[in-house]
Formats: sequence, C-alpha cells, structure tokens
Amino acid sequence: MTLTAITPTPPERRLACAADLAAVSPGEPISRETALRLIQCSDEDLPGLLALARAAKERFKPGVITYSRKVFLPLTNLCRDYCGYCTFRRDPGDPGAHTMTPEEVLAVARAGEKLGCTEALFSLGDKPELLFPEMRETLRRLGYKSTLHYLEAMCELVLRQTSLLPHPNPGLLSVEWIARLAAVSPSMGLMLETTSTALLAAGAAHDNAPDKVPARRLRTIEDAGKQHVPFTTGLLVGIGESAEDRVDTLVAIRDLHERYGHIQEVIVQNFRVKPDIPMAHWPEPSRGDMLRTVAVARLLLPRMNIQAPPNLSAPYYEELVDAGINDWGGVSPLTPDYINPEKPWPHLEQLRLRTEAKRCSLRQRLPVYPEFVDAAAAKSGLLAEKLRAAADDHGLVSNGLVRIGRAR
Repeated sequence: MTLTAITPTPPERRLACAADLAAVSPGEPISRETALRLIQCSDEDLPGLLALARAAKERFKPGVITYSRKVFLPLTNLCRDYCGYCTFRRDPGDPGAHTMTPEEVLAVARAGEKLGCTEALFSLGDKPELLFPEMRETLRRLGYKSTLHYLEAMCELVLRQTSLLPHPNPGLLSVEWIARLAAVSPSMGLMLETTSTALLAAGAAHDNAPDKVPARRLRTIEDAGKQHVPFTTGLLVGIGESAEDRVDTLVAIRDLHERYGHIQEVIVQNFRVKPDIPMAHWPEPSRGDMLRTVAVARLLLPRMNIQAPPNLSAPYYEELVDAGINDWGGVSPLTPDYINPEKPWPHLEQLRLRTEAKRCSLRQRLPVYPEFVDAAAAKSGLLAEKLRAAADDHGLVSNGLVRIGRAR
C-alpha cells in the first residue's frame, strides 16, 4: 500500500508511538493522549496501527461490512449557513436552487423502492426561511409554517406511501423537534464536524455559518441522547482543524455516547476540493491522513459503528477496511451524492467484490443500525410496523430486499 509521505518523525516520537502500539489491547478504548500520538505516527508505524484497528473491528463485528441502500432527497438546498467547503447550499435565484415538491419526493422514493432501497435520506439547508423571504413564500404556498414542519410531513409521506424508512439530517434541533421527527423516522443525524472554535474565525471554514458553532451542535446531539434517539454524527477531516482537534472531536462523541448510549454511527468524512467553493485551493487530506484518523477512531471507539464514505476515498476506498471501518454508509443505486456530486457512488456489485477481497461479506442494513432496531420496533404505531416489516431477525434488511444485482 503506497502512502503519502509525512514529515519525518523525531526518534523520540517513534519510540513513544512504538510503545503505544505495543500497549494497545484491541477492544479496549485508548486514551486521548495515546490517540494524539498515534494519529501522528510515521509511515513506518502505520501498518502496525492499521493491524490493531482491524483487530479491534473484528472483535466488534467480525467478518461483515454493512451499508444502507438509499435514495438521497435534497428537500431544499437553500441554507442560511455559508461554509467554505460546501457546494450543496444555494441562495434563492442561484442556478440549481430548488425545494422539492411532495410529488417529487414521492416519485424518487418510489423509484428507489423498486431498486431495493430501504432508506430515504433527507438532507436540507438549516432553517433557510429565517434568512430568505423567498423560502417563507415557498413554505406558505406548500402549506407549512417552517422547513421543519415540511420535513416532518415529507417523512410521514414516505413512511405511509412506501416501504422506505426516513433518515433526516435537518441541522440544529430543539428538544421538541427531536421528538416530533423521531415519531416519523427511526434515526436521524447531525455531523458534529469539529469541536474547534478556531474554524469560526474570519476566513475559516465556518466563518459565516451560525449553525456550525460546536457547542450548539453538541447540544442537539445530547438532547437526542436524552430522548434515546438513534443518532448519526461524525467529523469532517481536512477543513482547517489540527490533529488534536480531530481527536478531541472523537472524544466528545465518545463522551456523549457513554452518557446516553444513542450514537449509532460515527462518520469519518474527508473534505474534497471543488472548483467553486471558497476553499477551492485548500489541500485535501491525504490517504495517510484518512487511514490514521479512521484507525484512531476505531481504537478510541472500539464498540461503536464507524463509517467512511467509499466515493470520497476512491480509488483506494477498500483500504478503509484495514483501518477499522465496519460500514460504508448510505450508497444509492438511483440518486447522486448531492453533497459531493462529482464523486459517484461505487456500483454495488463492485463494492461487494472489494469488500470480499478484504475478507468481509457485504450486508445491507436499515437506516437504523441493527443494535437499535429492537428498541425502535418495540414502540407502537406506523413507524414500528414498517420497521418490523423491513428487518430480519438480526436487525438487518430482510433477505427478500437484499439483491445487489438489481442496482445500477
């Protein structure tokens, strides 16, 4: 495996890293201090780090890598945040600015249903009506008070009229809205991205993004934990944070999960350059950066689901298995990755072959992870009924729905 070179490590750091690797017990969480040393390990020590991470993953979920077959529903790309790395968001009147109609939502969901999808991923800008009168008018025309009211209705529409299960990513949420969306979706998500407040400074990635204040995002994740909502979160690698920031973000996620037990998935996502963003000339994280970060995530979070998007690490994405992931995240046979449209999803048959080349089988899961399915299905109502119908005895997708060959 060819790795991007990093700055030579002083001998004393090499010795400390070697001692750390020798002391790691796969399956037991490492300390923050050990993580800080390992995330900066040398190329020579990287194989040892990866071996420990893979061993920890195999203790957690041996022989299997999961994925969720989804449709991506960009409910609205209007957003009040201006992140330096984002091409998804639009202002009203910009080319491509769009809010989906209920008819469009249902048409995409039904098309995905025919291809064996079980997840309806809703992505949207954060409360655009607070900034744009045009969005307020769109919502009035559709008959809703806010973007969150509209999202709630569209989750219920998909739930009632298809076999898909909604998974919304709506941004910051109040306690009330967490409860409302939990009634129409078995899981939801919010990327923490980073705990670094330095990225809020002028010219930094979150300079003009009021909803990216780390404390506010941590509060939403915590409030979801208090309500026992299965929750997806993660970090964004390469947006100006330091190696220490990456470790601190993972530790913050671990602390919340230890308190509430609700974080179903931790995404390690790498920044990718695009031509029309403020960070168009920013360096992308290297292959080595990603492997180190994923491996340290696995050792910090040995009994948590860790995912890295395969399309953002092509062509070497299968090497992420060596770093300890146990999930590929959502992969669509129908819709593009609207957040990174220049990076197509891998063909599901190719994903299967590459996963099997790493001595793991590929299994389709629901948007809610297997270990959270029983609790969600124990509730009453339509959501629980749909969840029980979709899940097999192991909390994965019922065998009749797993047909990789049906996807493009």
